[in-house]
Amino acid sequence: MRPRPPVKGRGIVSGTGLIVTCLAATFAALVFSLWPYTDRPGTGPDVLSAQTLRTSYGPLSALDQDFLVKVRLAGLWELPAGQQARAKGTTPAVRTAGRHLVEGHRFLDERVRGVAARLNLTLPDEPGDQQKQWLETLDEAQGAEYDRQFATILRLAHGRVFSVVAQVRASTRNSLVRDLADDANTTVLDHIKVLEATGYVDFDAVARDLATGSTPPAAGPAPASPTTPAPAPDPAFTLPPPTFRPPPEQRNGTSHTDNTPSGS
Repeated sequence: MRPRPPVKGRGIVSGTGLIVTCLAATFAALVFSLWPYTDRPGTGPDVLSAQTLRTSYGPLSALDQDFLVKVRLAGLWELPAGQQARAKGTTPAVRTAGRHLVEGHRFLDERVRGVAARLNLTLPDEPGDQQKQWLETLDEAQGAEYDRQFATILRLAHGRVFSVVAQVRASTRNSLVRDLADDANTTVLDHIKVLEATGYVDFDAVARDLATGSTPPAAGPAPASPTTPAPAPDPAFTLPPPTFRPPPEQRNGTSHTDNTPSGS
């Protein structure tokens, strides 16, 4: 009996078999390339970044870490700037803005130190070089010139931080950072409002800063032009004291213990 000839279209070397084999090989290659990341929560460049830290509160991205450092640095120079404004400000509005800065950054500084301790993250203990220069500028200014320097420098700084807070709040996967971003958003917006209410903010300088992305000049913004003076603040201006939410631990009925003094 003669052997039966092969049936056309059957076998692994046939057209259909070859296509199926190639597809299976491609799928296996994709699965193998993604396998090292299957135990990591979420996807995206931040989670897969070498700078991302694994914590029990969720991934702590490089942006999250930078945010915590920025909140700490802000308190290290804006809190003393607020204390200075309460003493050197020539109008009630400027002194009120200083009070808001003191209360707001005292609250945020306690919060960020507590969060950093729970995440085992080290924070700076002194402001940066640029921030020290801003404080020196305010030390040298007097009278109405001080009011202008204070309002505009602090408004520029808060405007830059405000965009960072929004980005972190939208992208973070860490529950502690998310709660801190909520508090920072409320505090920074409050400070922006009271600084603008002084009547001394140079909005042209703010617009230029947003357009160029440059840092506020070390010598402080130029005073308003004689032909276009800043609007004079109302001498009787007052604002109610700011209200801040307690830390999440207190909101949930438990005490907050980070072993740090609240007044530092």
